[in-house]
Amino acid sequence: MAAPPAFAAAGDAELGEVVVSARRAVQPRSDYAGSIERIDADELALLGAQHYAAALNRAPGVMIQRGSGQESLIAIRSPVLSGAGACGSFLVLEDGMPTRPTGFCNVNELFELNTDQAAAIEVLRGASPALYGANAVHGIVNVVTPAVAQLDGVSLSLESGSDAWRRGRIAAGGGSLGVFGSVSHDGGWRADSATDEAKLNLLGDYSLAGGQLRLRAAATTLNQETAGFVRGFDAYRNLALSRGNDNPEAFRDAWSTRIALLWSDPAAASPREFNVVLRRSRMEFLQHFLLGKPLERNGQTSLRLAMSQRGDTGRLRWALGSDLEWADGSLLEIQSGPTLEGSAVARAIRPAGRHYDYDVRALTLGLWASGEWQLADRWSLGVDGRIDRTDYRYDNRMRAGNTDESGLPCAFGGCLYSRPADRSDRFTAFTPKIHLRHTLSPANSLYLVLARGFRPPETSELYRLQRQQSVASLRSELLDSAELGWVMTQGELSGSLAAFTMRKRHVILRDSNGFNISDGRTRHAGIEYALTWKLAPRWQLALAGSEVRHRYDFSLAVDGGETIVSGRDIDTAPRHLQTLRLRYNDHAALQGELEWVHVGAYFADAGNLARYPGHRVANLRLAWAVQPGWELSTRVENLTDTRYADRADFAQGDYRYFPGRSRSIFLQLQWQNH
Repeated sequence: MAAPPAFAAAGDAELGEVVVSARRAVQPRSDYAGSIERIDADELALLGAQHYAAALNRAPGVMIQRGSGQESLIAIRSPVLSGAGACGSFLVLEDGMPTRPTGFCNVNELFELNTDQAAAIEVLRGASPALYGANAVHGIVNVVTPAVAQLDGVSLSLESGSDAWRRGRIAAGGGSLGVFGSVSHDGGWRADSATDEAKLNLLGDYSLAGGQLRLRAAATTLNQETAGFVRGFDAYRNLALSRGNDNPEAFRDAWSTRIALLWSDPAAASPREFNVVLRRSRMEFLQHFLLGKPLERNGQTSLRLAMSQRGDTGRLRWALGSDLEWADGSLLEIQSGPTLEGSAVARAIRPAGRHYDYDVRALTLGLWASGEWQLADRWSLGVDGRIDRTDYRYDNRMRAGNTDESGLPCAFGGCLYSRPADRSDRFTAFTPKIHLRHTLSPANSLYLVLARGFRPPETSELYRLQRQQSVASLRSELLDSAELGWVMTQGELSGSLAAFTMRKRHVILRDSNGFNISDGRTRHAGIEYALTWKLAPRWQLALAGSEVRHRYDFSLAVDGGETIVSGRDIDTAPRHLQTLRLRYNDHAALQGELEWVHVGAYFADAGNLARYPGHRVANLRLAWAVQPGWELSTRVENLTDTRYADRADFAQGDYRYFPGRSRSIFLQLQWQNH
């Protein structure tokens, strides 16, 4: 098979399997105590994913649920989390640096990265905040960009497929400069759901002051017509309903830019790193899922500085570092006209005009230290620790309280939307991590990890209140976890096995009064596994999955009329996830993969009264090197044309689904000149 669309994946052969994000430095996978999955360039090339879910869902314990277009919800060693601050439980990185500032996550922020043309995507499962800070609670996604040398000439590709899908990609590199990017159009398999997207990445690699300087710039834009839920029990099984769209007016427009500089001197006795990243993003979308359908505009501008130094005395490897981050974010919610849906009460408390209009400035400082001691020939002990402080300064640009924009009260006890007065909030957390690793052989090791994860409240949870709540006195969510794992390579077999248990405190939710509180508790336990078996020189079988239980550890009546009961399953938390892949690999001529994906049954509501039965989907991918420099590839997604739901939930008295796409076929032609 020809090289991947963006570049030839050089470098990994010399290092074996390496991971970049595990300890904020490149290291062999065998030296890392924890659960990490690396999806490399070769896999990404064969996938040709239209949506990042196709790549990330290959990792054990991961379920990215697709919404409309490029939207998604995330689960990494967790239930699928939703709500204003749910995205704060996952940290998204590009080359080891967060793509968004603390307090300003977005549930759809993964579409701001060029995952399709990445050098690799790394998924860390479990708490990892001791080195990275806030939001590394349930897991981390790190998108690794290629080095300029990996682009290796020029690559062009054109692709066409079902539902008016079109995509063009380019990659070029030489000397110290490189560029890669893509432009795509998806006509949408549902009515009024077309999506246009463009991504561009610029690279520069230089020698400077005895070290290496990496320049990275990225820009993305998205213009999406959004299809909403289909409603009614098992509505996703009806093809006509699935292809319909009751919200043709809905849309999402977004853009983002990032510029990053990294200088390092890896050959020094005590290597140092200095990293600077400037980020901006803007998003505008219609909240078609709310009565009154208000428009939201949000954005952030932020700057992050990071520095670290490392050392190795033979028996001790150590690192010290600091992160300083400044951010300025804003949110506006405005409704163009009176609310026409719902009861008289529902209409009266949702007035036209501005609901929220605020700005938040945030300053975060993090200090961390890491040490790993070689206790004996086969034993090592690692201790990491970090302290973080985040300060928010909130500026309300409207009248405080729950009146309408002009200050008039609503009937039935006040307007739904409540705005706090100007205020400041501060959150401090110390997060330790301890890991013990025993090397059974050069390719087999056992490890034990104890770690704490945390996230301060998101700004939208603190300042986007409802009803009579004037102040949200929230605490940082905390997660304590223990993990026992095994990483192995034995002949033609390689894989990993991890057993974990986690307790989460101060979970932020909205109670039956509509107040944002941090009184929730959850518990999580299970096993995750990945196994690769080389059946023959060109044949490979890969299995990955999880057997888990995510449960509530408290009882409470919550917003929407549901009642949480301790011990019951958290909604949208399948107990079983599996993927099975049979792959043929002859780089000179043909690559192919048959993939089977199983998502187990799960409850669609917090009360465990509504249920989705789960689904199984098959995909086929093939790529032929038709002649030197030319490659033809095809993908058949949902090979058996299964009727399934990417997402199911129960709300507002009814089942709601994002139906899965029916069988789709895509064809790509690629040319490369090395």
